[in-house]
Amino acid sequence: MENTKSITQNRKARHDFFILSTIEAGIALQGTEVKSLRDGRVNLKDSYARVKNGELWLIGMHISPYEKGNIFNHDPERERKLLLHSREIDKMRRGIEEKGMTLVPLSLYFKEGRVKVELGLAKGKHEYDKRDDNAEREARREMDRARKKAIQT
Repeated sequence: MENTKSITQNRKARHDFFILSTIEAGIALQGTEVKSLRDGRVNLKDSYARVKNGELWLIGMHISPYEKGNIFNHDPERERKLLLHSREIDKMRRGIEEKGMTLVPLSLYFKEGRVKVELGLAKGKHEYDKRDDNAEREARREMDRARKKAIQT
């Protein structure tokens, strides 16, 4: 059984993208960043991953500076290296090179004391796709309400 503790979810990513596949990656962090993550002070909203020089980097993730830190605090917006095997990085690179594909972080969590990020290979949704999803979600809610009301009477 895996020992995991969720830090944050990127719900906006699932709204804005079709997630085609996912992969778990480690992330290289500084000490004060881990302390801020334990406090839940992180934002994945506009972040993405990119391949640079054969390495995978997470860009745009904001980890707030640790309040009790000192001069050794980190830059909140710095690029962070993701830890994957080279064959996995090549697979992600090939996926990114396809038209309209990107790598977005879906969640951040602790797994056996180490910080992991779940990346999704994603394709952007059009506005009509988002409307379809919203209509489907509303229909499900209405059916659940009707079912609940029928059970109560």
